[in-house]
Amino acid sequence: MESLDLRVLDDALAWRRAGHAVTLVTVVETWGSAPRPPGALLAVRGDGVVSGSVSGGCVEDDLIARVKAGERTALPSMIAYGVSKEEAARFGLPCGGSLRLVQEPLGDIGWVEQLLARTAAHELVARTLTLATGEVTLAAASRDERMVFDGVKLTTLFGPCWRLLLIGAGQLSQAVARIAQLIDFEVLVCDPREEYAMTLAVPGAIRVPGMPDDAVRELRPDAHTAVVALTHDPKLDDMALLEALRSGAFYVGALGSSRNQAKRKERLAEHFDLTEVELDRLHGPVGLRIGAKTPAEIAVSIVAQIVECKNAVSQPVTAAGCCIE
Repeated sequence: MESLDLRVLDDALAWRRAGHAVTLVTVVETWGSAPRPPGALLAVRGDGVVSGSVSGGCVEDDLIARVKAGERTALPSMIAYGVSKEEAARFGLPCGGSLRLVQEPLGDIGWVEQLLARTAAHELVARTLTLATGEVTLAAASRDERMVFDGVKLTTLFGPCWRLLLIGAGQLSQAVARIAQLIDFEVLVCDPREEYAMTLAVPGAIRVPGMPDDAVRELRPDAHTAVVALTHDPKLDDMALLEALRSGAFYVGALGSSRNQAKRKERLAEHFDLTEVELDRLHGPVGLRIGAKTPAEIAVSIVAQIVECKNAVSQPVTAAGCCIE
């Protein structure tokens, strides 16, 4: 679930409170090169104003035209686009792509208010819609759950599905945090150095108190968690990396030159008995090799490598050449 979809619900709630009719549209199935994934959400106001997207193309235009023409649905219903190559071309879908959508009138706003409150408290929430009645129920969800649609009920997830723990609250960490939030990561920052922690100014980022190794243990990183050490202080970074490399985190990275990374691996192997397999999980120098120089550019390279690992994309070169000695 993307944070964009939470903004869609926020807009839909404001519109309903202002007295507008609102239709929610959710992508439930795609074939071919559909541009938006299952679970993507769109809200269409009664006058045609929209928030979010389901295709990024002419499908939105058609939905807007239907609403402005007075077309309404009393209960949730299915709608399909791009079932033929000709229709796919008409609606701006890639060749052969098609979409199945569920459209529903937004009546009771109680579930929207509750869902937004729970996700604001960093909960992962499953929303289940029963098509025959329009009934909506909310339940706590786990990170291994996915969107489910069986033709009768539609369950979608809302909230932070991916987490990034940053060790260090300096300028680079803050740049990484801002970019990671844009791609729907819940960002946590741990830095026991008060002179750095007090300057953390990234709205939405969660400050984790205590020492970095304790923070990693308490977080219990799983396959949806990345840990990146950016203090450049071995006393802080190494202990956090020790815990992270033994965890289920899908990505573990550390700032530093190739020479410093080699020394770090020697320390971790000699003093903490990390295995070669565990040490090989460390991305260091951290980030993709894009010739980055400034903190913002280095942050781009770091987040890009995290996304590469998250999506299991293989690239010819993944070592970074942008880290500080």
